[in-house]
Amino acid sequence: MRNTEQTGKVEVICGCMFAGKTEELIRRLRRAEIAEQSITVFSPEVDDRYNRETIGSHNGKNWNANVICADESGVEKVKKATDEDVVAIDEFNFFTEEFIDAINYLANNNVRVIVSGLDQTFRAEPFNPLPNSLAIADTVDKLTAICEVCGGEATKTQRLVNGDPADESSPTVLVGGDDSYEARCRECFVAPHTITRSK
Repeated sequence: MRNTEQTGKVEVICGCMFAGKTEELIRRLRRAEIAEQSITVFSPEVDDRYNRETIGSHNGKNWNANVICADESGVEKVKKATDEDVVAIDEFNFFTEEFIDAINYLANNNVRVIVSGLDQTFRAEPFNPLPNSLAIADTVDKLTAICEVCGGEATKTQRLVNGDPADESSPTVLVGGDDSYEARCRECFVAPHTITRSK
C-alpha cells in the first residue's frame, strides 16, 4: 500500500558563489507556499548583505527569514519548528556542527528541511557543516556557476582582494558579493596557498 502521508526529509542545495543556490531555495519555498504548506525560514546573523530579516539572492529575489545566531540558542529555535511543513536554512555554511543534529531532528519529526550554502571555502576546502549535511541528506543538488575567466562551468569560489586572488591568510568568513568573489572553474581557480604576498 502506498504511503501518502508527508514524511520528513533533508534536501541540500550547494555549490560555489553565484550558482543560484538561494534562488533555487526560494523557488522551492514558493512551490510550498502555493501548496499552502506552513514555512519557516532561518538565516545566519553574520550574513548582512541584504535586509537582515530576509534571505536574498544576487538577482534580487528574497524571502522573509528569522535571523538566528550560530550557537545553542539558534539550534533550539530550529528544533522548535516541528509544527512546520517546511523549514529552510540559508547560508548553512555559517552555522556549526550542532545544526546537523537539529535538521536531522526535524526530518525525523516529519518536517521537510531544505538547507543551502557553500560546500567549499575560498581555499577549496570543505566549508563545514554543509558538507556533513550531505551525509544525512535525502537529496542533494550541487549547482554550478559560470567561470568569470573562461566562461566554463564553475565549481570554485575565488576570493578577491583589490581585484586579485586572495592568499590563504585571508579570513575564512568574509561576507561579500561580486566585489569580493568570482566563480571559477577548476582550471582557472588560483589556489590561495600558491600566492605569495609582496612584502
